[in-house]
Amino acid sequence: MTEAGLSPVSEAMLALREQVIDAWCQAVRDTLCKAGSLPAPILLNTLPVFYERLARLLTPRYFHASGVDVAIIAQEHGGERARLSGYDTTTLIREYQLFRQVLFTMLHQGGIALTHEQRAAIDTSIDSAIRESVTAFALIQSALREQFIAALTHDLRTPLSTVSMAAHVIEQRAADPDIRKLAERISANAQRIEAMTRDLLDCMVFEGGERLPLNIEEFDLSLLAYEVAQQAMEQGNVKVQVEFESVVGHWCRASLQRALENLLGNAIKYRAPGTPIQLKVGCLGERVQLEVHNEGEPIPPEQMESIFQVYRRARRGKSAKDGWGVGLPYARRVAESHGGSIVVTSSVEEGTTFLLALPTDARPFSNAPVSG
Repeated sequence: MTEAGLSPVSEAMLALREQVIDAWCQAVRDTLCKAGSLPAPILLNTLPVFYERLARLLTPRYFHASGVDVAIIAQEHGGERARLSGYDTTTLIREYQLFRQVLFTMLHQGGIALTHEQRAAIDTSIDSAIRESVTAFALIQSALREQFIAALTHDLRTPLSTVSMAAHVIEQRAADPDIRKLAERISANAQRIEAMTRDLLDCMVFEGGERLPLNIEEFDLSLLAYEVAQQAMEQGNVKVQVEFESVVGHWCRASLQRALENLLGNAIKYRAPGTPIQLKVGCLGERVQLEVHNEGEPIPPEQMESIFQVYRRARRGKSAKDGWGVGLPYARRVAESHGGSIVVTSSVEEGTTFLLALPTDARPFSNAPVSG
């Protein structure tokens, strides 16, 4: 059925709708592996309505209103793809590109000649649809991921607590040293899982563009660093050489503890076997400097910045390390939230050093901008 008042070219385009859509469905299934198993109603999604609105664009009096409709339909398309398919953004963009190719090919084969302005109107609308769909797709995926992570971390806490307590009781009461050693391993791995769930929650903060909550108080950073170093040696069976001077200032203790744990954990993970970690805390003017150093394979120069991005970790040689790639981004966010910064140097000769520098009084800078 055609709509009264449409131009001849709009009506001609609508007459080809079923053929174009069938050809597009076949092209998508043949080209995109993630579309191959989608049921027909899910694959079609909003495409029939999208096609009809594109046809209306070729009637001048409908042009502006249809342009708005196309954007809204595209948003729904992206949202459905996020919820009901295994698509990624590349697949989403590619199916729009296939639609453009199929559409113009079949219009040509059907003898429908478009003016330069008409072709530009369709091109512009498809480009706009891609932008709107990808934006909606990303927003829905982010929301779904947050829901999943929140549910996962909530559900993990109770059994993790039970495992940790049971391992501690066995470690204290077992007479057999082998059983005590096994209980220690259970406890250590439970702590690793707990740390990874905290990292997942941090991912939600980073992706949402939220600021880290800071509870600034006065304390001696050297004492905090010493506590974290002792904990790392007990849990990681590694030597941490410490060099401290007392530095009392105003910072958020909890976030700095996490940041230092992440830096030490990273150093332990990538150190050369049998080598110690070096940890220094000192004061330079009105800034405190905290250094974590390890020997081992250097970070490739081209990855010096990417290691501070969420979900990214440096590839050093053939080593493959576990984790979410959140520890270093978290450390940077902590530094920036205190009005400070973090710098990394890495070479074969000198090893790898992370230098976290902060004002001794972070209270005036707690609302400082942070990088995304």
